[in-house]
Amino acid sequence: MDGVALVWCIHRVSDESVDVSMAETIESIRERLDRRRAPAYRWGGMDALEGLLDGPRARGAFLLRTSWSGPWALRVLAESPLTVLAAAKGAFWIVPDGLDPVHVGPGDLAITRGPDHYVTGDDPATEPTIEIHPGQECRSLSGEPLVETMSLGLRSWGNHHDGDTVMMVGAYHSFGEIGDRLVRALPPVVHLTPGDWDSALVPIMCNEVMKDHPGQVAVLDRLLDLLVVAALRSWFDRPEAEAPAWYRAQSDPVVGTAIRLMQGNPAEPWTVARLAAESGVSRPVLARRFNELVGEPPMSFLTSWRIDVAADLLRRPDTTVGAVAQQVGYSTPYALSTAFKRVRGISPQEHRELVGA
Repeated sequence: MDGVALVWCIHRVSDESVDVSMAETIESIRERLDRRRAPAYRWGGMDALEGLLDGPRARGAFLLRTSWSGPWALRVLAESPLTVLAAAKGAFWIVPDGLDPVHVGPGDLAITRGPDHYVTGDDPATEPTIEIHPGQECRSLSGEPLVETMSLGLRSWGNHHDGDTVMMVGAYHSFGEIGDRLVRALPPVVHLTPGDWDSALVPIMCNEVMKDHPGQVAVLDRLLDLLVVAALRSWFDRPEAEAPAWYRAQSDPVVGTAIRLMQGNPAEPWTVARLAAESGVSRPVLARRFNELVGEPPMSFLTSWRIDVAADLLRRPDTTVGAVAQQVGYSTPYALSTAFKRVRGISPQEHRELVGA
């Protein structure tokens, strides 16, 4: 996921618990980084949440610890497709344009969905004095750059070294097509309290952001990716989350099996009959049940998934349309181009130009 992340963290844990969780998490990150050295187009077993990690991802994440004292407020105009905000000391508010304020208390985590604008600050009534523009440019209302003047040290920024509120923000510039399937289903603000989910990732990130070790940028990038996946998984498990039909259908023993087969192996020459056999039911039963739970036939779902995977792979400048076609189940570049244009309205090459690949 090409992106820049701005993370505002508010969480306190003991050094011992952080160190233990850190060792386990860093080992997991190393395993994922090792897998990245495998052949570039292996998608086995992937679903949409895993696509957030294995598709284009945060690279060189801009991680910033912010510390605030007294009245403060920022107007966020960055229009990032996804921004993670978490709290470790004190609390803050998020005020989306035209919507009710959301209070983010100690230990809470919030996710905002772009391109909506919003204000975050100590109180909904506080007028913002700082604006965050695209590219995470921080300026005063008069346009004065504030990156240097408000710097508090390594990945630290704000108006007070020991403020009443300490935060970190993670903002992605872009999401891959697979991850975007979930992002489109999010409300303007997702709010999770410690009672909603149990994750050691926030305190680990708070601890790691202050370090400057070799490979630290890669570690922080992956921590942010893992945090996003864990938070989205917790959110979509909630009844009120209104998760996409295909996401909810993954819990069905029949339809879920078929979805995982298609998502994990898009290059396979799937048919409804073969999916039914793999799922342990007859062809009519699978077709009917899939339509009921997902809202579209299995082959339509497969085509959409293949094109989303292809769109992500096409972001890589070192691959060809022919190589992508083979990875997503099309025998020739022409076959992929025809399907791609039918679904997206543009050719694979036009898509590459659009995303700057």
